Amino acid sequence: MIDVNHLTKRFGGVTAVEDLTFTVRPGVVTGFLGPNGAGKTTTLRLLLGLNTPTSGTATVEGRRFREFGTGLRHVGALLSADDVHKGRSASAHLRALARSNGLPRRRVEEVLEEVGLAEAARRRVGGFSLGMKQRLGIAAALLGDPPVLIFDEPLNGLDPEGVRWVRGLFRGLAAEGRTVFVSSHMMSEMEHTAERVVVIGNGRLIADETLAEFSARSTGTLEDAFMALTSDSVEYRAGGAR
Repeated sequence: MIDVNHLTKRFGGVTAVEDLTFTVRPGVVTGFLGPNGAGKTTTLRLLLGLNTPTSGTATVEGRRFREFGTGLRHVGALLSADDVHKGRSASAHLRALARSNGLPRRRVEEVLEEVGLAEAARRRVGGFSLGMKQRLGIAAALLGDPPVLIFDEPLNGLDPEGVRWVRGLFRGLAAEGRTVFVSSHMMSEMEHTAERVVVIGNGRLIADETLAEFSARSTGTLEDAFMALTSDSVEYRAGGAR
């Protein structure tokens, strides 16, 4: 489970996240939605201990991520598909992660097979397409077989077959009782994947509810509802408009 409680992050005079509170529970795929610049990536970085909150807390299973000795056994995350040494092969990249987290080498082969990169295992990552890099990032997140998984814009660069595959993967992981938290700036990406949504705009909470509840707020499409709630002309807080 992920708990964000009154989380605020300021960079100088800029407030990226402001008094954000929500909970992501296991067993369902939760979409983390908001326009570009809404504060989604900053929130995820705070969860993973890559930034320090100005105030408030962001915890996984009741603990700060930095308190986990072997992080990949507890939380798997993909923040950027490009955060990989371009001269390494896919298998070398994953082997290094496995060694640093005390994971058996067989897990490298297992996750490469699971994400469809077994035949590209010895290829250098610098020659990968964006879609292949996304698959490698997902493999890294799965490496420690963690109960909590966090993905930032994981559908970028995937072809239609890849999108269908990753949606099925996320649903399967949630069905196993894992916490699956997936960010996107497009509602259309999440309406076929998520069961719940957390929506933010300008670093503030806009909605935290089931996809069905979110859909009921508009007579149009889910994308229409999303655009209306995240526009500057509409201010909404969970519990009602004001």
